[in-house]
Amino acid sequence: MALNRYPRTARVRARSDFDRIFKHGRRVALPVLALHWQGAPASAGAGGDDESAPTPPAGPPRLGLAVSRKVDPRAVGRNRIKRILRDTFRLQRARLAAGDYVVVARPGASRCSGEELRSAFLGLLKRAGALRPAEAAASRGSGELPLTSAPGTMPAASPSTDPAP
Repeated sequence: MALNRYPRTARVRARSDFDRIFKHGRRVALPVLALHWQGAPASAGAGGDDESAPTPPAGPPRLGLAVSRKVDPRAVGRNRIKRILRDTFRLQRARLAAGDYVVVARPGASRCSGEELRSAFLGLLKRAGALRPAEAAASRGSGELPLTSAPGTMPAASPSTDPAP
């Protein structure tokens, strides 16, 4: 239960951190959300390391949110988007790779339902490779309902029991 908390240390708050992630991080995007992330430093022998890029602090994953007035002019709408994204991050935090993540909401996000925002955020995390592969499939069992019922748990509907129109 303690892993599902969202403490102050799990937040990207400093402007310098946001600037570092935007400048040196990688990005994936959807029409409603964009994810900028900078992972923990890889092993020393990995190719493509940029020595001039500052490394993020090693530790648990951290989340930063950017939801501007262009997304929704009303504060209540912007706060709803942030609340949904924070809660999704909180529930998936134990499965995320170490690093800093910044989610930028786009204007279409204000018209999305909570479930659409959650699925968009999880889709971005999967595309970014942030969810650990072995646990990504297990994330279905953590608070999400299965897509289909297990065989034998629901009686099959027979045409004779359906009322005639």
